[in-house]
Amino acid sequence: MTIDKILLTFLGLDALFAATGGALLAAVFILKNGMAEASNTTNVATNLLLLGTPLTGGIILAGLVFLAFLVSLAGVTISTSRSVLKLHTWLVIACAIMTLILGLDVWFSTLKTKSHLGVLWSQQTTSMQSLLQQKFNCCGYLSSTSPPFQQDNTCANPIVAASKSPCVGPFSNFANSFLDVMFTAMFGFVALDVMLFLSGVVVLKDRKEKERYRLIDAKNGFGGI
Repeated sequence: MTIDKILLTFLGLDALFAATGGALLAAVFILKNGMAEASNTTNVATNLLLLGTPLTGGIILAGLVFLAFLVSLAGVTISTSRSVLKLHTWLVIACAIMTLILGLDVWFSTLKTKSHLGVLWSQQTTSMQSLLQQKFNCCGYLSSTSPPFQQDNTCANPIVAASKSPCVGPFSNFANSFLDVMFTAMFGFVALDVMLFLSGVVVLKDRKEKERYRLIDAKNGFGGI
């Protein structure tokens, strides 16, 4: 029995492609569940950062990935069909473009982290600002007086607050690290999409060649061999 290495490569990449959709969907639901929990020092920074990320877009993308995967299974099953696999390649292209857009959206947000976080900080209640101070062991955003710190266990009084660093530094570092992981993962998914697309093109070309030889054999009377 001849092993079709071209098809096996395609199926392997397709399985990884489907796994990225599952991982993306699971990550979005885990993050959304975390956002639904009461804010505390553990999740306050993460939840605030997630408010500006395209989580809904992630769900839509995961659905598109699963659709493309199902189409690929149909295309592989119908060995004589190329139209279904062509549809799959277009869906993979759509996934790659959407993933790239989502990744760039997160990446662009890291270019103005400090200013964005400054606005985000000013929009929070005093209790949320206090939680951020406790998480990062800091007082105030730009300084203990700008904007004024929130009095809590970390910043008990103006003297203690003035001795501590402002929150802009540790909050920005945390945000950059968190968002870097997100957009790096998205760009990694794009790379896999491109590999799957190229593999799909090779499969289509291989099927076209086999169909051509089949027609030649049939014309020469060897169709039943």
